[in-house]
This record gives sequence, C-alpha cells and structure tokens, in this order.
Amino acid sequence: MRPSRGVPSVAAALAATIVAAALSAPKPAAAAGLGDSHCERQDRVRVPGAEFQRTACLADLTTTGLAGTPYTDLADQAGLTARATRTPSGVPGVQVDGYFPDSSHFNATHGWRHDAQFVIRLPDRWNGGLVVTGAPGTRRQYATDKAISDQVLAQGYAYAATDKGNNGTDFYRDGTRPGDAVAEWNARTTQLTRAARKAVAQRYGHTPRRTYMTGISNGGYLTRWQLENHPELYDGGVDWEGALWTADGPNLLTSLPTAVARVLGSASEEELYSVGFARGSEFLWPYHEKAYWGVTQKTYRAEFDPAYDPGCPGPSAGATTEEILAPCASDAAYDYASRPASVHRAVARAALTGRIGRPLITLHGDLDALLPKAADSDVYEGMVDARGRGPLHRYYTVQGGTHVDGLYDTYPDRLRPILPCYRSAFDALVAWVEQGTRPPADRTVARPTDGDVVDSCALDGTGPGR
Repeated sequence: MRPSRGVPSVAAALAATIVAAALSAPKPAAAAGLGDSHCERQDRVRVPGAEFQRTACLADLTTTGLAGTPYTDLADQAGLTARATRTPSGVPGVQVDGYFPDSSHFNATHGWRHDAQFVIRLPDRWNGGLVVTGAPGTRRQYATDKAISDQVLAQGYAYAATDKGNNGTDFYRDGTRPGDAVAEWNARTTQLTRAARKAVAQRYGHTPRRTYMTGISNGGYLTRWQLENHPELYDGGVDWEGALWTADGPNLLTSLPTAVARVLGSASEEELYSVGFARGSEFLWPYHEKAYWGVTQKTYRAEFDPAYDPGCPGPSAGATTEEILAPCASDAAYDYASRPASVHRAVARAALTGRIGRPLITLHGDLDALLPKAADSDVYEGMVDARGRGPLHRYYTVQGGTHVDGLYDTYPDRLRPILPCYRSAFDALVAWVEQGTRPPADRTVARPTDGDVVDSCALDGTGPGR
C-alpha cells in the first residue's frame, strides 16, 4: 500500500516508547533444565514471504514471562480484559517477529515503522494445532496476547497474529482507493495463515493437523471473512463480537451517525434504540461518547466515503487525544443509504455474505455499546441461515457483556467479562471439530448471580459462571 505520512495515535506513540526502551533491555534467557527439545529446530524456521524476521528462544511465551521485554506490548492490550483475569504462564518456546513487504508505515513497534508486522509463537510442547488472529480495533499484533495467546499456548497450540497491514487511527490513509485499507486486513490474515502453517512445519516436521481462526471485534470480522472466503485454510473459528459490513447495510456507518448525533446533542435515546442500541446500555453511553463513537465513525467513513467531508478528519484523525476522539460535526447527518453507488461498492469489497464454510461460534454481549448486537451479530446470524449454513453456526448472547471487558472493573455490578465465555466457546469449537460433539444450541448465557464471573462461564447454563 502507499506510504503514510500521518502521525501515529497517542496510544501507538506511547507503545512505541515502551517497546524502544525494552529493546535495550536484556533478552530473556533460554529456559534451563528443559532438555534438548527446548527451541529445537528454531534455526530452520523461515517465514515464507517475510521481508524481515527475528527469531528468539524464550523461557516463557506468555505475557507473564514477556512483560517488560520487546516480545509483547502491554500498552496495546489495555482495556481488553478485566483486571482480575487469570492467565497461564510457563510456556517455553520460539517466537518469531517480523514483517511482510509493505509500503505503509503506521506500525512503530520495535522501531521498525513498517506495517504488515506479525508474531508467530511455537511452544516446545505442541499439540499439533495452530491458532491465527488479527488485531482488534486499530491495535497491533500483540493486542490479544493476554486475551487469546496465553490460553492457547498453554493448551499447546502454535499462535500467529497480524497487525492487519495498517493500524492506528490514520489507517484510512492507506491505499489508493476507498476500501483498500480494510481489504488489506483480509489479505494480510490470509497471507499470515499460509506462512505460519509452513513455519510450523519447519519447526515440528509437519503442517498443523488443525488450524483455527479467531478474533475480537475487527478480529471477529476477519474470522467471519476468512471462513467465508478461505475455508480450505481453517477447521473452524470463534468470532467475538465481530464487526459487520454489508454493502446495503446494516454496518457501522448506519448506526454510528446517530450515536455521533447524540454526542452533539441532536439525537434522542429513542433514536439510538431505533438503530440497534440496547435498552439498559445507557449507563455505558457517556464513556462511548468520549472514547469510541466519534473516532470510529469519522475514520471508517473516511475509509469508505472520503468525498463526504474531505476536511474532516483530513490527512490525520488528530495529533492529540482530544482531536483524535472528537467527532466530525458533519457525521451527525451522515445517511449511508443515500450515498453514491461508489460508496456502497467500496463497502462491498469488504462485505460479509454469511456463506461460512467451516464451523463458527459467535459471541456478542447484549450491552455492546459500540457494535450493538441488534445491528450486528443478530443480522449476521440471519445471513448465515439465509445461506443455508445454519448447521455450521452457533450464536451465544452474553448477558451483561459489552465491547471491551475492561469496563467490567468500572461496573462489576452490571457487567460480566466475555473472555471466560470465549474460552469456553473455543473449547466447544475444538470438541465440535475434533470429536463431533455439538455445542449447545443458540442461547443467551445468563449473567451469574454468584460464582467466579471473571474466570468461569458455562455455555450450557450449568455450573459456575452460569
């Protein structure tokens, strides 16, 4: 994609500072007493198509072992998990960091200033599987280390993640025509999956017996798209509140303008309900007014419909946090349905169809105040059914769940983290694919009144976390 001259977001700049400092720190030593198998064949691992890679033998591939090193980025994970979330540790193995050829430069991780960055983790004790994901939101390749990587590594899976080829709030500047940036997300995920499968074979002597696609938010969108368009690469997937893009709507550009109008004082609660926002989620709206609605609407509208208001956000979403998060006043009146056919064609390049070719489990919180499920996963479930793929799909509504689990720490009496339900869903997917055990039928997973809400969730409504 074309070079970018925009400034990174404040969060990206902070993360780059942390990583730059970590690069000068001592690297984790090889684990002692693990025998000859520790990091065996690491010298053979060459990621196909990579322009650059760096391989390290590490004593622990989880965030517990990697915190404070160049091999993860805790700042980019902020807000995705509840504070009390427990994660496994003590998984030795090989980590490969690098990037594929690309001409855009939003990702400053490692000081590389190069997009299409990836991380591949290859545990010493491998179960024969591979888990692939892409970054949620506009984050980068280490964003889901705590939410996804730690758990699957402890189960023995190899793990691969991509920054999607462009990131940060100026991502819409990548490419030469509307929709290029989001289209690249899908291409980079496919590229990494193919490369990671070959890297796994180099380390362990054979390709993965099973490959699973999964992700949060934009990563959930990637999961849906990959299972629709490249089912030959995967055995199944778990979609955690994936974003929905359809050429004629609904999509983010049909619900968020009303939210922006609310920010600017020109939309009522009833108008938000009419575009899908849930009754009962009102207590979350003030936070989303400040942190999500404005920046999300203006950057995605700029990606697919730059002609609507070329002056906002312009060449950058902003240089300060306030500028980045502020909405464009023009977006309060944005009407996707009336926009030119060229805009709808741009969205069509990234659109979902529901025609999944592998088993998929979808989770969505009923209090999601960024991607309300009534305008997203409820619609996607209907699309899957309309394509005759319903038998391949399970859909669980998580009562009390919202878009980011970190908000549970602020509202523990009203919310529940989705992560424990996600972990249960991943295990259910594996049992479905590998043992033929069908997951529970579509249902609402009730918010428990007792038990361990942070680390337990029973999808069938029984036991702790029910």
